[in-house]
Amino acid sequence: QVQLVESGGGLVQAGGSLRLSCVASGRTFTNLVMGWFRQAPGKEREFVAAISWSYGATYYSDSVKGRFTISRDSAKITVGLQMNSLKPEDTAVYSCAARFTSIRYTAREYPYWGQGTQVTVSS
Repeated sequence: QVQLVESGGGLVQAGGSLRLSCVASGRTFTNLVMGWFRQAPGKEREFVAAISWSYGATYYSDSVKGRFTISRDSAKITVGLQMNSLKPEDTAVYSCAARFTSIRYTAREYPYWGQGTQVTVSS
């Protein structure tokens, strides 16, 4: 089992920045993949970014590429999501997720989830 606890989020004006963090605990993290997804009201949950724990390879959706940066801190077993140049359309509940072995881009393929944190970007 993997437990995920998120922090960060909040209200920010368009063009501003926020940082989300997700602390993982539980079993060993060999071949762990950690990702961020978001869900806006009335929309399906969508992939935002992911990182492979072992190699540090990163993956982004086209909508956030160049604005968001995912990173990991192996000592603290924490994954962060730095969000810059935020837009109103980034408003959503952001959730940290984890799986083992390889990157996937759909939410149903991640068995472990955090509780989610609200990000609101005002225009």
